[in-house]
Amino acid sequence: MPSITPDSMACEDFVSSELFIGGASIAAEGGRYFTTTEAVTGEPIADVAAASVSDARRAVEAAAAALPAWAAVAPGERRAILQRAAALLEERAKEFVPLMGREMGATASWARFNVHVATGMVQEAAAQTYSMVGDTIPSDIPGLLAMGVRQPAGVVIGIAPWNAPLILGVRAVVMPLAFGNTVVLKASEQAPLTQAMIVETLVNAGVPAGAINLISNAPEDAALVVKALISHPSTARVNFTGSTKVGRAIAEVAGRHLKRVVLELGGKAPMLVLADADLDKAAAAANFAAFMNQGEICMSTERLIVDSAVADVFAEKLVARASRLTVGAPSDPSTQLGPLVHVGARDHVVGLIEDAKAKGAQVLCGGAYDGLYMEATVLRGVTKDMRIYTEESFGPVVSIIEVNGADAAVESANDSDYGLAAAVFTENTGTGMQVAQRIRSGICHINGPTVHDEPQMPFGGVGASGWGRFGSKAALEEFTELRWITMSTSDRHYPI
Repeated sequence: MPSITPDSMACEDFVSSELFIGGASIAAEGGRYFTTTEAVTGEPIADVAAASVSDARRAVEAAAAALPAWAAVAPGERRAILQRAAALLEERAKEFVPLMGREMGATASWARFNVHVATGMVQEAAAQTYSMVGDTIPSDIPGLLAMGVRQPAGVVIGIAPWNAPLILGVRAVVMPLAFGNTVVLKASEQAPLTQAMIVETLVNAGVPAGAINLISNAPEDAALVVKALISHPSTARVNFTGSTKVGRAIAEVAGRHLKRVVLELGGKAPMLVLADADLDKAAAAANFAAFMNQGEICMSTERLIVDSAVADVFAEKLVARASRLTVGAPSDPSTQLGPLVHVGARDHVVGLIEDAKAKGAQVLCGGAYDGLYMEATVLRGVTKDMRIYTEESFGPVVSIIEVNGADAAVESANDSDYGLAAAVFTENTGTGMQVAQRIRSGICHINGPTVHDEPQMPFGGVGASGWGRFGSKAALEEFTELRWITMSTSDRHYPI
């Protein structure tokens, strides 16, 4: 199993992490490592194996070799393994929480939320092992039994990001495993230990050798390693969550090799506050969805599209909440906003705020920063000529955009290349449904926040937010092959 032990993961000692291929922990080719550090303190966390292209290919080959046996495992046995994995994840919460704080600056509440949702995802995957049902299809040929049969797709490459490393690392592998596929998890360079623990937990639960494999890589090698994983002839599916820029590159490589992909990419989530909305509920939802995990969530509310008739009152209520949020160290239980992931992320957010201010936006609260720590920031008067109108911030800043009426709100919501999550607040349920249906997004919540995830739901976006869907029945479509198989039960007549 992976070489990181529970004791070493739970403490703050410097550790090392190896690759995990074919059921064994192995060093990267040439014994190469890269060092991860805490962004706030600069303290080293771990030496992490830096895989080569050859290592990536070996991982796919190990997964391909394990595929026939794992696909043949009875669904009840796969279910039992995943149920054990869910229990083990929950048991290891005390290890995951501080580790996520060190690797990506997660507050305790965000890390615990990751454990909760990831556990639910594994439980849901366990529940889906019997869902690979087919059907019989009426044929015009006498005596022909025609069937639609689902089978595992094959080797699935899971590429997971750092911002929700446990949730998204688990999502990258568990549904494919439930359906009888084998997987290679390419860990985030920012959170490799958290994602190594996912593999360790699944192996401890009984996932056999080769059915799950772990690749970690130095940041400068990412493109080559990913290309090797995708282009390998045994790879059947690519499952990526991350930025739109990287997602486009992955889709291009996969397209050249005719590999099917599932992409969950960036977002610029709008929350529409109509004139008849309950403003207290809307402000509470906006405060949560804009600033949870410092806004480093793909579903984070970035655009508050507010009817001008209620903009003053709504802004006042939101500022009252946002200005009270506690900024502090991830290790402090009272912290609500932790540090941004690195200096580049902070500079990007600061640049967006400064550009908006220079072009006339008002800073209603926040805007200040100290190192990687930034206050919750609310901007008003944001217009199309400002960068923040179109660019994803991925930080603790939200824009108020004023409109007149529901039609204008929908037009503004759709004025984006992105289309992941959206929300509408209104006291008229009929209006809410009509508006939701007109918004171009994969997800829309009426009188709820844009940040919302449940394992059984079809999760995914449109446009620059990607394509394909995660979650139960939707995942069945993505990670299995639907085959047409026939059986003749009587003599056939042929024209020649």
